[in-house]
Amino acid sequence: MSTSSKFRVWAEKYAHIKPLPDPPKEPDAMQQLPDIIRAVSILRDFLSSQPDVLVSGEGYLCFEYRQGYARLVPDCLVSFGVDPDAIEMRNGYVINEVGKPPEFVLEVASSSTGERDVEVKRGIYADFGVAEYWRFDRSNGEYHGAPLGGDLLVDGVYQPVEMHTADGVTWGRSPVLGLDLCWYERRLRFYDPVAQEYLLELSESNARVRAEAEARAGAEARAAEAEAEARRLREELRRLGAE
Repeated sequence: MSTSSKFRVWAEKYAHIKPLPDPPKEPDAMQQLPDIIRAVSILRDFLSSQPDVLVSGEGYLCFEYRQGYARLVPDCLVSFGVDPDAIEMRNGYVINEVGKPPEFVLEVASSSTGERDVEVKRGIYADFGVAEYWRFDRSNGEYHGAPLGGDLLVDGVYQPVEMHTADGVTWGRSPVLGLDLCWYERRLRFYDPVAQEYLLELSESNARVRAEAEARAGAEARAAEAEAEARRLREELRRLGAE
């Protein structure tokens, strides 16, 4: 069975199931929202060429849909080789329906969630089989104990990602994404070691597009001026030759 056929079967099989409810909002959700939106949008853009990748957040993640106590709400998750439309229709990620856990989960710290991110969710994500569990703390560690941390699942147990700090930047490598996650000036950035540049945020991407458009327009204007001057000189030479 092809991958696309498998996805259609999955979607048809679960399309009749009532979607999971929207999770309740934390009282300090606005503290996390900008970082969540930024992470999801950057990773969606980075992985947009792969149609079988889900980049989402703020929906339930559980092993089976009846599960109560172990329903978590990751701020950002990434799963490869899945049908993102079907999972979004379900309004949540149910592992035994999808057939696999997500490979990547990120939690953004807040005063109400920080301790649970570190003490409780780490064990549950390991039990779920999430390959990488990352934590970002805008406050430089007030809620998580560190500005940035990650764990890789090795034989069912999380092992800490090696973190580095230099020039005000703390970073660690995500093998799943092939990116470095970086804490810099209270912001979460994603660095592409192949391209040797940070992935652009939406505002930065728009600014680059505008700058490139302006550069093209300037180059075209200069070319048009040069062509007009060349025509003028040719006409002047013809006139002088006729005399």
